[in-house]
Amino acid sequence: MSTQRVQVAIIGAGPSGLLLGQLLHKAGIDAIVIERQSPDYVLGRIRAGILEQITVDLLHEAGVGERVHSEGTVHHSIELVFANTRHPIDVTGLTQGKVVTAYGQTEVTRDLMDARQAAGLPSIYEAAHVQLHDFKGASPRVSYEKDGRSHVIECDFIAGCDGFHGICRASVPPGAIREYEKVYPFGWLGVLADVPPVSPHAVVYANSDRGFALCSMRSLTRSRYYVQCPMDDKVSNWSDDRFWDELRRRLDPDMAERMVTGPSIEKSIAPLRSFVAEPMRFGRLFLAGDAAHIVPPTGAKGLNLAASDVKYLSNALIEHYLEKSDAGIDHYSQRALARVWRAARFSWWLTSLMHQFPDTAGFGQKVQEAELDYLVHSESMSRSLSENYVGLPLDFGGALGLPTSS
Repeated sequence: MSTQRVQVAIIGAGPSGLLLGQLLHKAGIDAIVIERQSPDYVLGRIRAGILEQITVDLLHEAGVGERVHSEGTVHHSIELVFANTRHPIDVTGLTQGKVVTAYGQTEVTRDLMDARQAAGLPSIYEAAHVQLHDFKGASPRVSYEKDGRSHVIECDFIAGCDGFHGICRASVPPGAIREYEKVYPFGWLGVLADVPPVSPHAVVYANSDRGFALCSMRSLTRSRYYVQCPMDDKVSNWSDDRFWDELRRRLDPDMAERMVTGPSIEKSIAPLRSFVAEPMRFGRLFLAGDAAHIVPPTGAKGLNLAASDVKYLSNALIEHYLEKSDAGIDHYSQRALARVWRAARFSWWLTSLMHQFPDTAGFGQKVQEAELDYLVHSESMSRSLSENYVGLPLDFGGALGLPTSS
């Protein structure tokens, strides 16, 4: 058995774990990343690609912002489609110049992987039987197996960045954690295709009596489109032709006519759920990202919430090591959860507004259209949507009486 010592053990090599590792490295804090999957598997996961300005700024802070700056596409607006009519929302104008950037999560992960490798920082991929030990005490440990050998990492803190199905949250005693969950009665059928986006400078949200649709992008030549589908639907039921036909039926006529179609390069169905675990700290174990919370993708908050968790957590650990203060550690869970619940509320509201529910037909559909009509014609409602869409400030939790986080 081999044993090594680091200051922080990070479980999970997705964007949250890699971003935390990069920020700690910049501050001179020793951390190792442990991942149960291979690098190719991690890079093969197709996820969201709309980044708040806070997330883009954090990538620059971590020293990996060059490609998102040169290759990301800035969005100044979103478009809402209902009753066969498209309505633009001037997000930038309503938020004093704020924007979001279209840049795929896979590319964020790739940038962070490349930076970690270039710096010669330790990452353990394909680690089997990862286990957490003694994180309630002063000397936590992580054990794992690789290539038929057992390994132990002794550390000061463990960062659980290993996703919804990871070992970190599962290692917390049931009585120490409370979970809140809402499962939605539908899924999203998503298609990735090498076609130009139907709207290159905005994400399109469509409400129709056939169900929800979303038009997004990964670049000016690659698009990501979704349609609402039953929970028990199967990808095999959807040919490319059927998907494109259904998507057109849910958009306004002009947009449907100019949409460019092509063969799908990836097609999958994702369930929708809201999930929050409280608290996000257990002794010397911290949860971050999907390990602690899931939001439906409607509001594009999943990756951005993970990034804000990492910002709070990296600041807390830097304060601990460099300033000998545990204030950030003590307030991490409360500060992160304040932002999580605001994003969970926004994602729930937008999901409820845009989708067909079992009881939506008829009266419910008309109520949705009435609220959407009010939203697009009310400056205050449009501003509220825009403020949440671009991301609330990191220090918004000052209202809770917490010290602000830089």
